Amino acid sequence: NKCRGSAFSTDCVSRNAKMAADLGELLVPYMPTIRVPRTGDRVFKSECAFSFDSPESEGGLYVCMNTFLGFGREHVERHYRKTGQSVYMHLKRHVKEKATGAAGGAIPRRRNGKVFLDLELNRDFNGEDYEYEDEAKLVIFPDHFEIALPNIEELPALVTIACDAVLNAPSAYKKQEPESWEEEIQVSKHARSLRQLDNGVRIPPSGWKCQKCEMRENLWLNLTDGAVLCGKWFFDGSGGNGHALEHYRETNYPLAVKLDNITPDGADVYSFEEEEAVLDPHISEHLSHFGIDILHTQLSSLEWEVIQESGMKLKAVYGSGYTGVRSLGNSCYLSTVMQVLFSIPDFQRMYVGNLQRIFDYSPLDPTQDFATQMAKLGHGLLSGQYSKPPMKSELIEQVMKEEYKHQQKGVSPRMLKALVSRGHPEFSSNRQQDAHEFLLHMINLVERNSAGSENPSDVFRFLVEERTQCCQTRRVRYTQRVDYCIQLPAPIEAATNREELLAYEVKRKEAEENMRAPPEPVRARIPFTACLQAFTEPENVPDFWSSALQAKSAGVKTSRFASFPEYLIVQIKKFTFGVDWVPKKLDLGIDVPDFLDLSRLRATGLQAGEEELPDLMPPIVLPEDTRAPEIDEAAVMQLAEMGFPLEACRKAVYYTGNMGPEMAFNWIIAHMEEPDFAEPLTLPSMMDPGPSTSDNPEGATPMGSSPPEESIAILTSMGFPRTHSIRALKATNNNLERALDWIFTHPEEEEESDALSDMADTEPNDNAFSNATSHSDSTLSPDRETSGPRVKDGPGRYELFAFISHMGASTMSGHYVCHIKKEGRWVIYNDHKVCLSERPPKDLGYIYFYHRLSSS
Repeated sequence: NKCRGSAFSTDCVSRNAKMAADLGELLVPYMPTIRVPRTGDRVFKSECAFSFDSPESEGGLYVCMNTFLGFGREHVERHYRKTGQSVYMHLKRHVKEKATGAAGGAIPRRRNGKVFLDLELNRDFNGEDYEYEDEAKLVIFPDHFEIALPNIEELPALVTIACDAVLNAPSAYKKQEPESWEEEIQVSKHARSLRQLDNGVRIPPSGWKCQKCEMRENLWLNLTDGAVLCGKWFFDGSGGNGHALEHYRETNYPLAVKLDNITPDGADVYSFEEEEAVLDPHISEHLSHFGIDILHTQLSSLEWEVIQESGMKLKAVYGSGYTGVRSLGNSCYLSTVMQVLFSIPDFQRMYVGNLQRIFDYSPLDPTQDFATQMAKLGHGLLSGQYSKPPMKSELIEQVMKEEYKHQQKGVSPRMLKALVSRGHPEFSSNRQQDAHEFLLHMINLVERNSAGSENPSDVFRFLVEERTQCCQTRRVRYTQRVDYCIQLPAPIEAATNREELLAYEVKRKEAEENMRAPPEPVRARIPFTACLQAFTEPENVPDFWSSALQAKSAGVKTSRFASFPEYLIVQIKKFTFGVDWVPKKLDLGIDVPDFLDLSRLRATGLQAGEEELPDLMPPIVLPEDTRAPEIDEAAVMQLAEMGFPLEACRKAVYYTGNMGPEMAFNWIIAHMEEPDFAEPLTLPSMMDPGPSTSDNPEGATPMGSSPPEESIAILTSMGFPRTHSIRALKATNNNLERALDWIFTHPEEEEESDALSDMADTEPNDNAFSNATSHSDSTLSPDRETSGPRVKDGPGRYELFAFISHMGASTMSGHYVCHIKKEGRWVIYNDHKVCLSERPPKDLGYIYFYHRLSSS
């Protein structure tokens, strides 16, 4: 009864099952390990935990009948050796192009459909062109006994129930997060038969306002009668008076579309009757009824065409490093960031170079391990296994049919997205997100998961020197902080086409007032040098406390590079907040250079003739009483309705002095990455302030209590000694940002030996760096010594190698693509499509990535 030949022989599938006189006896030794999925168990039957193999892959997928994890053919043996689990369900989906019968009737799309109920396809198939047939069997390791399914008469009842439950289990992601990012938007039941009135309504391209109030934001167009009315708070996080909903209650006209989110790729549609966002496959036709041409709408259509290089016959590329990422629904912010990260050698070396070691030492549930999922995605992008060119026979057939259907298969990073977004109020949702925020989130996760090992995000880290001068005494204070990205302002006033912009604005307002079509839009052209100049300008410091005066004074701060990173991230600040609090994008182009020299922005430190401010902390001001603070609960609830944790909303309102929800919203955006973001509000007055010394400032944590281990790990992963990190956190009430400032202003000279010991623990590769000079490649900044963070200082000369572009009016909508320079040529990554770029739109980028040029 054993298949002794090839480990995965297919000739003896049913033969073995028939030869077994009693399958019950065969399975008796394994019965204690076979489980029936319970409520809360996730069944991974569509994707391998270590690769992107699926039932559609050549070797199919093996689902462990105990843990319900899925494994491709090359990884199932690892799980067997690690766990001893012997029984797996082997799933195989056979896909082929659909044939037609003699009478021309199409063969049904799905055969054996009940087998893989609710199984996600890893690639898109046109129902008119393809059919697929599913096959399932039990495989018993290590001898690979195979039992074809279904086999209800022969199998024990428990095994039959377990197999049926696995085959009919829903998606692991839907079960884990039923209302999260994997939930699909459904087609509205009204879309096909929607009635539209012939009332002559035509919607102008701009100048909209609510027909019942003066609202000009968050406007919805009713698709039945063309009424333009404001939405309510909960539609998309923005404000309104609810007139669109009132209109539905009066008329029962069910569908409305959000006006400022109409793009050539579609629009946001809401069904009042179904009470949810819906899809409208006929949206182009429905909008055309009111004079809106979705393909030529003014709403950023030109931008979409330029950035995606539409209209050009782009040549697809295949192989290692040219693998696309399939969209999971508003996931392009993730795919573009990961494409760029895995084009950097340090990330390739850390996760793909150590692939086997990471996989061998992964935990029992590899779907929850950060290093495993990073290695899985990195290998998927770089191996070339999921980006193969079409075979010659396919090309000949396509030419004969005068069509070209082949597209790269790409990979779908479901597991990584579920892992890195878990618990995050934004990234765990199905909404579009800011790629810059996600990039910083990923850097933070890499830092947190690299404690005690190589940290690839070291290549981004640099030190910023901040010089603050008291305007009254002229004395100065120099401090340093860690950063990973420079954000450049985009000064519209510096545009080289100001006259053209002013003329366009006049014409646009005239057209709006007269309900005419607007003029051709004009994009502001801003020199990169103007952005850099705005970045280096001194800025006023409000409420600056001068230690020389022992009082508040006017202060001025300037920032310079105390070190230059190996890889420089530059973000153009294209977004501003509108009156509805939704980020709005400025329409501008910047002549970003291919080569960048920032040497003149290197910090110089204390200059001759400058006098430092005394190292004194502000005095502790004890409140008159310890009563709970007054907090505007209405503002708290407004923020909470947007999905933020209640305690975080209370802190935001308190720390912004009850100045209203907009100020509190900005506080939330700035502090949402802090470990104590959602912790209850704790005021300094409620704590023991301790002695008024620089080592125990206001609100310091009592020295007897230990800071959160997560916060300690973040600081130690950045190269700071553990003992010094703990002291900094205790001295600043576990506030990470303040703890960093504290470390820089309190060098730990008296504990030099401890610091050296800690550095040995957290950075085993210090011998790779040289302390010879602050300007040599890959050196630690000399003035940081052992108590500073790991920084790879070097020359400030860079070359552009990648950029991420955004299309749309807001970070909360639209689409991202990235361009990466590989082998001397620019390549565009647009979800799963990877092509050679003809005209890389460098002037319309949002995040730019530079690598340092060698000193030679």
